Amino acid sequence: MTKSKAPTRLIVFLTAIMIFSVISVSAANGDTLIAAGTPLGVRFRTEGVMITGIRPVNDSEASPALDAGLRRGDVIVFINDRKIQSADTLLDTVKNSEGKVTVKYLRAGKEMTATLTPLRDSDGELRLGLWVRESASGIGTITFIDPSGSTFAGLGHGICDPESGALLPMAEGTVEDVILTGITAGKRGAPGELHGFFSGKQNGKLSANTFSGITGILSSVPEGLENELYPIGKRNEVHEGEAYIFTTVDGEGRKKYSIEISKIDAGGSQKNFTVTVTDPSLLEKTGGIVQGMSGSPIIQDGKLIGAITHVLVSDPTSGYGIFIENMLPASNTASLCDIAA
Repeated sequence: MTKSKAPTRLIVFLTAIMIFSVISVSAANGDTLIAAGTPLGVRFRTEGVMITGIRPVNDSEASPALDAGLRRGDVIVFINDRKIQSADTLLDTVKNSEGKVTVKYLRAGKEMTATLTPLRDSDGELRLGLWVRESASGIGTITFIDPSGSTFAGLGHGICDPESGALLPMAEGTVEDVILTGITAGKRGAPGELHGFFSGKQNGKLSANTFSGITGILSSVPEGLENELYPIGKRNEVHEGEAYIFTTVDGEGRKKYSIEISKIDAGGSQKNFTVTVTDPSLLEKTGGIVQGMSGSPIIQDGKLIGAITHVLVSDPTSGYGIFIENMLPASNTASLCDIAA
C-alpha cells in the first residue's frame, strides 16, 4: 500500500505481497483466450538485490550508500566483480573487502557504477548502510491462458517495490496452487484482502515480471477452464456501462460478478478505466475489490477486454482496470509501476 500526495486519491495494488524476454502468446491464431479468474501463488528471486532503504551505519548518521548516490529502487548486481545474488552474498563480500568497493547497479534498467567506502558498525562489521530485498511472494489471479498451450498472464500490474515503485527484476520464479481460507472485507480507508496459503504443489514457472503483469507457463490448466474461450476485445471496443468479472474469493470457486465500467483512458498504459463493483453477493463477501483479486478478467459484450488491477482506498467498491491489449507481450512501455492515482 502506498500513500499519494493530496489531493490525489490513494490506491493500492491488488496482489497480496506477503514479504517483503517476455514469452510469446499466440492469441493472434484465432484471437481467443481462456478467461481464467483462478488464484495463483507466486514466488520469485530477484536478479541481484534491490535496495529498499538507506540507513546510517552508526551513531554518526553516515551512510556510504547515500554518500555514493545510491537510492531506494536501485538493483545491486556486482560488488568488486562478484555477482550479488542474495543479501548474504552482499554481506560476505563487503565483510571481506579492503577499503573501497566498486558497486555495479541498475537504475531504471541502466547499468551504473559507484565507489563506496564501507564503515564499521557498533559490532565492528563493515557495512554499506542500506536495506535490500532478494525475493518476493504473493497471491493474485490468473487473467488469461493461451488455448494453444499453457502460457498465461496475470495480475495486470508488475510486482514492485511498494515504496519506490521500481519493478522487482526477476531471476527465476515459480507458480503454486493456492488454498483460500478467508476474507478481510474492504472498508473506507482500509483495503481488504484474501487470505490463503501456498499448497506446496508447484504448477508452473514464471517467465517475466512486467509493468502490466506476470507471464509464465502452467504445468496444467485449472480444471473446467478449457472451454472458457473469449475473443479479445480491442481498446476501442471498450465502453462505459455494464460488464462482469470472473474471480475466486473463497472455497466456492470461480464465479461471475457484475461490475460497471466508467472513465475510460484509451491512451494510458496501466490504469485504463474505472471499475465499480455492483454485484450484491460480491459486495456482501468482500466489500468490493480486495487484495488478491488483481488480474481478475473482465468480460464486456462477450469479449475479454481487461483485468482488475487496483482498488481505491477511499472507496473499496471501486478501482481500476487495464486493457487486455496492454497485457499482451511488448505492449507496455511504462517506466515505473503505477502505484498512485
